[in-house]
Amino acid sequence: MDFEIAGNAALVTASSSGLGKASAKALAREGANVVVNGRSQESLDEAVEEIEDVAAGEVVGVQADLTDADDIERLVQTTIEEFGGLDHLVTSAGGPPSGPFLETTDEDWYEAFDLLVMSVVRTVREAADHLEADGGGTVVNITSRSVKEAIPSLVLSNSVRMSVIGLEKTLSTELAPEVRANAVLPGPHETSRITDLIDQAVERGEYDSYEEGLEARGESNPLGRIGDPMELGDTVAFLCSPRSEYINGTAIPIDGGSGNSNL
Repeated sequence: MDFEIAGNAALVTASSSGLGKASAKALAREGANVVVNGRSQESLDEAVEEIEDVAAGEVVGVQADLTDADDIERLVQTTIEEFGGLDHLVTSAGGPPSGPFLETTDEDWYEAFDLLVMSVVRTVREAADHLEADGGGTVVNITSRSVKEAIPSLVLSNSVRMSVIGLEKTLSTELAPEVRANAVLPGPHETSRITDLIDQAVERGEYDSYEEGLEARGESNPLGRIGDPMELGDTVAFLCSPRSEYINGTAIPIDGGSGNSNL
């Protein structure tokens, strides 16, 4: 299926690794011109090279810290300067620390809010006028299945990410009809974090091989496996495309059916 986004301009935050990188790769493969973002220049350079291998459009790396308002302004403006506009904004951010409620400090709460919520607020605010221009665009927020079901020992993610969903739903009406806003709620995917956890378990002797550990992690999923990051990336690219032009204000779980929530 042609997603009809070739030549479009896209910015994907926190896209030097994980699900953000998969989303940037999917957009670039469809012919969009993509700005990739990360804090580490080394990781960013590696991600740009990897995405360029499959890209049908231009790929530009921009180093920026999503907790720094000036960096966010520069990130958006660089995208405009590189590509002459902005059609698609995909927001992503690393997960906050795990831990139970009573061991979570005020500083932890403020840092999580700044990373997960204010990064989205500031990026959308900088990008809104550009997204609305020239026929409109899209916003896709990558959050977590934790907004549907609380995950043990992830009080920060369970609580703070809900704000992004409230923002996404608000944007879907305030920026419409020029801009559509949606969210994706990933379950476990084979990102570097999962890979590291499995490798550590192999070292501890819990599994004989990485493949055994990966299989064990997917046993409780109805599909019998955890996700490939590109499966989420392809969904993000679809939500950015005219093929999904009547989808607005939704939050789509991408978890293989492992969630127990009815809605």
